[in-house]
Amino acid sequence: MTTIIKGGKIVTASDAYYADLKIDNGKIISIGENLYEKDSKKIDATNCYIFPGAIDPHTHFDLEVGNAVTADDFESGTKAAIIGGTTTIIDFVNHNKGETLNDALNNWKRKAEGKTYCDYGFHMTISEWNENISDEMKDMIDKGIPSFKMYMAYKERLQVDDDIILKALKRSKEIGGLIEFHCENGDMIDFLIEEEKTKEHFSPKFHPISRPNEVEKEAVSRLISLAKVAGQPIYIVHLSTKEALKETIEAKKEGQEIYVETCPQYLLLDDSLYEDENSKNFEVAKYVLSPPLRKKVDIKALWNGLKNNYIDIIATDHCSFNYNGQKTLGKNDFSKIPNGIPGVEHRFLLMYNYGVLTDKISINQLVDLTSTNAAKIFGLYPRKGTIAVGSDADIVIWNPNHLSTITAKNQTHKVDYTPYEGFKIKGRVEHVFLRGHHIVKHSKLDLEESLGRFVYREPFKGR
Repeated sequence: MTTIIKGGKIVTASDAYYADLKIDNGKIISIGENLYEKDSKKIDATNCYIFPGAIDPHTHFDLEVGNAVTADDFESGTKAAIIGGTTTIIDFVNHNKGETLNDALNNWKRKAEGKTYCDYGFHMTISEWNENISDEMKDMIDKGIPSFKMYMAYKERLQVDDDIILKALKRSKEIGGLIEFHCENGDMIDFLIEEEKTKEHFSPKFHPISRPNEVEKEAVSRLISLAKVAGQPIYIVHLSTKEALKETIEAKKEGQEIYVETCPQYLLLDDSLYEDENSKNFEVAKYVLSPPLRKKVDIKALWNGLKNNYIDIIATDHCSFNYNGQKTLGKNDFSKIPNGIPGVEHRFLLMYNYGVLTDKISINQLVDLTSTNAAKIFGLYPRKGTIAVGSDADIVIWNPNHLSTITAKNQTHKVDYTPYEGFKIKGRVEHVFLRGHHIVKHSKLDLEESLGRFVYREPFKGR
């Protein structure tokens, strides 16, 4: 059945205007005034914004780290995503040393297939290098996975050396791939962790001390040099510091193609939380993530970077571990606390409230940062990431007048806390369409079975 959404204000990365939308067979088929079709379903969007479905290109669902598995699997994680206005996620396939990339991909397919409530894609992690890995990178691109990830931290498990980074960058240039990088100096981190332990510093408040700004800045600077030698674009995930941002800005001004991502936690939460009175009862373990929360001066720099278009994407790095039974595994040793926090459900509404409504970013930038840029960089545009004739009917109707408060009790995430507890919110996701299916109605999921599909992404061509 044809659906017509009437009376709303359409907002894209470049425009904002009043018009009706006509949807059929999963696509937007018409945009204009006073659209009509007999027997069509009508949705009244008066006094509401109409946004393209958000895209979160950085999630970790059903991920095992040490003795813990994330609280959110693909079912609960994508339910939370769609309730929050995110209609597509791209999750990271975890590649273990010794296995093939295809083996790792098959593991993640089993985790996701038939369980996702929004559309999904994968990035492929590379944790070692050999001729088979090089060949399989092309396999991944042929299978619609043109993006990869390498870690400059987590020694012995994921960390790769500079020569491997160069080889992978050269290979990605040959085959149309883009590599994302976790930029922290793993050797420096390991040294600093052991230094704190020798002082008998085991509290979670020492987590950020073991990962100072210089850890990120050094890795970003080194990566930029490696990418320059390789002559290949790079993508930096979850950038958190003013020093690292400065490195990327300078390189961009010199002509390097660098894409930068940050996350709501680095824009809204600061390192004073590690010194909170809760540190006496281990509560600050909730904020143990990597990179850690930073200082207010870093937050200010990141917002300025967003406003001036030096940062390309706001993702979440959603990696949810329960406080009870999981974070508490590090009760006697902060280095054993599973790293990560939840966020996929709350990203869009947080950025609307604490970005748009505070004039830190424009409403068009909100769309760019949470949807359009990700679609362009990761091979989904214009199928997704915008509202245009021919695009997938992934649509969010946003009611700007509703008032609420974020609490763990009312979230969809399965995790037992939220780092945004008590944040006041104006506006809510009223309706969500996924490829034309009306699956969120008046902020409630109205779906008996999952409809999410794997999305094949085109090889990297630049934004």
